[in-house]
Amino acid sequence: IKTLQVAWTYSSGEASDTNRTDMKTNPLIVDGMLYGLNPQLRLFALDAATGKEKWVYDPLHVPLKGKNIGRGDFANSTKISRGLAFYKGSETDQRIIYAPGGGHALYCVDALTGTLITSFGDHGIVDMHDNLDDILKNPHDLHISMTSPGIIYKDLIIVGSRLSEGAQTPPGHIRAYDVHTGKVRWTFHTIPHPGEPGYETYENKEAYKYVGGANAWGGFTLDENRGIVFTGTGSPTPDFWGGHRRGDNLFGDSTLALDAATGKLIWYFQTVHHDLWDRDHPCPPILAAITEDGKKVEVAVQITKQGFIFMFDRVTGKP
Repeated sequence: IKTLQVAWTYSSGEASDTNRTDMKTNPLIVDGMLYGLNPQLRLFALDAATGKEKWVYDPLHVPLKGKNIGRGDFANSTKISRGLAFYKGSETDQRIIYAPGGGHALYCVDALTGTLITSFGDHGIVDMHDNLDDILKNPHDLHISMTSPGIIYKDLIIVGSRLSEGAQTPPGHIRAYDVHTGKVRWTFHTIPHPGEPGYETYENKEAYKYVGGANAWGGFTLDENRGIVFTGTGSPTPDFWGGHRRGDNLFGDSTLALDAATGKLIWYFQTVHHDLWDRDHPCPPILAAITEDGKKVEVAVQITKQGFIFMFDRVTGKP
């Protein structure tokens, strides 16, 4: 260790003048390229061996829904991104999909050139306000963003959302988008609709029209061989008052295992029924393997805000 030396240093720039710079991204290294984000969430690509900058993508001046988003629009946004999602379809089709600035849109950037891939969504961008429930009034007036990365399964990018925790909050649907077109391929309703599992856990049968939250804000893990995606959800909203959402409130405060190809529920476990204390699951389950009675068992391990750790059989959900 005493012989270690600095091989290279890269300055990403745009540190805060008030010494409040916040960088939470764990860079990706793929095929010798390092992909990261600077404090203003500009996306950069470096030669991982030398630190030489290959390209920088600035998301802050792009048209979205006929509007030019400038730096002023991002001035009060959350400058947090906990990571990037990388898709490689071929040597020439490599994509990075992320939501800059705590923003409400997914951007699809060519990992080779650092330019938007315009065939994805609306000229390279998907507005996450779209494809929410038809029952919502003026969904574009509600806060929705993505601070944790989505996860890639085959040709899908599966995403959760960061939401407000007050009364005026959209539902925390988990959605899978086609990585090439940006079109929604499946949606899992974390606030169940009539006829769906969990709908009966709300006394008011109209609750799905106004209860929000139960969002997968902490990200995902994936059992790629089995095609199972796992996540932990937050509480339904508003966080600290449940008078208009009486019942157990699935799928708030739950560990979920979903079919990654279809979004179909495989199993769930709710750790807090009718949460009134904001006991969100702060991360997705950790996938591991243990030995029980001499046999290998693959498990999903969920940590929680209340200090309990839950372990489940990864396939069946049995504790």
